[in-house]
Amino acid sequence: MNTDLFESDHELYRETVRAFVTRDVVPNLERWDAERLIDRETWKRAGAAGLLGLAVPESHGGAGERDYRFRVVLQEEIARVGASSLQSSFSTNDDIVLSYLLEMATEQQQARWLPGFATGETVGAIAMTEPQTGSDLRGIATTAVRDGDDWVINGSKTFITNGILADLVIVFARTGTDGGSRGFSLFVVERDTPGFERGRKLDKVGLAAQDTAELFFRDVRVPARNLLGVEGGGLPALMRNLPRERLGIAIAGQCSAEAAFAWTLDYVRQRQAFGRPVAEFQTVGFALAELRTRIEVTRAYIDRCVRELNRGTLSAVDAAKAKWWATEMQWKVVDTGVQLHGGYGYMTEYPIARAFLDARVQRIYGGTNEIMKEIISRDLVRS
Repeated sequence: MNTDLFESDHELYRETVRAFVTRDVVPNLERWDAERLIDRETWKRAGAAGLLGLAVPESHGGAGERDYRFRVVLQEEIARVGASSLQSSFSTNDDIVLSYLLEMATEQQQARWLPGFATGETVGAIAMTEPQTGSDLRGIATTAVRDGDDWVINGSKTFITNGILADLVIVFARTGTDGGSRGFSLFVVERDTPGFERGRKLDKVGLAAQDTAELFFRDVRVPARNLLGVEGGGLPALMRNLPRERLGIAIAGQCSAEAAFAWTLDYVRQRQAFGRPVAEFQTVGFALAELRTRIEVTRAYIDRCVRELNRGTLSAVDAAKAKWWATEMQWKVVDTGVQLHGGYGYMTEYPIARAFLDARVQRIYGGTNEIMKEIISRDLVRS
């Protein structure tokens, strides 16, 4: 059963994406992994091809396209070549940072910040997680204190995607003392602001080319006009935007699983053992049947979630279900794919091995899958 999510415009867009991936992604994958960074030129080429900041209004240089199905097409084509680091970096930029700016920024702020998202000249990051808090956002220690016409930010963040390249970082900080839902705010900190420092480029198990960093804020003074939204509106904003972030992770998992299955199926059809293709052995055939079914059933739910997101009706609970289920399914598919590749599945020259390394974090970031189950179970208790 194939997806019925896309229309002719999406397939035309796919041709543009596929040309970019062939020309600018595939030849650079090994270099990006070695350098542990995706170069800025790639971002600019993606912007020039019309692949970034689609939702940026035309008045600010974008296409004004809010149909999330175009983002799904981009995810699929990047996953098809195993470029998970690029997939994650672009998703942070467009699904998270840009979404906050579109929802919360004033017209003056949008005029300053949005054009670069469409051209690929501005790389964005969001700084929520801290060394001692993980998924517990209410426990953050980073503070922002009003001082005249400025806010002064102090604290540290970790595991920040795009942290090294970022020109613009949305910082989640404590602005109240009671720890309640109105005690946190969001601020935009721009590159080269005094006191804003980047720490280590973190060495990860997978996603080697996706730059992930520590960020430090030491008496960082930002003007009041860099407050995003209203004072005290930070936590409600996160709650509103987390469904989109989690759906993005779910889609990444789905696309990765589909790609890994295709690589595995191709391999076992060609690989010979005891005089016949490995795919003809019943144990292998049954494993493939199970994986294919898991992929197609999960895709039906993901497609429904995309349609709900487009309508503005995707709930936090349904997004949590998608993130949990799709990333667990991804891990099952990739792990089985490694097994069916045999010893070659353990060699990083094969995309299935790299996918294995890249997939592990999917069940952790964006809220661990244990937190996803907590969200779902609490909803059951309330209802």
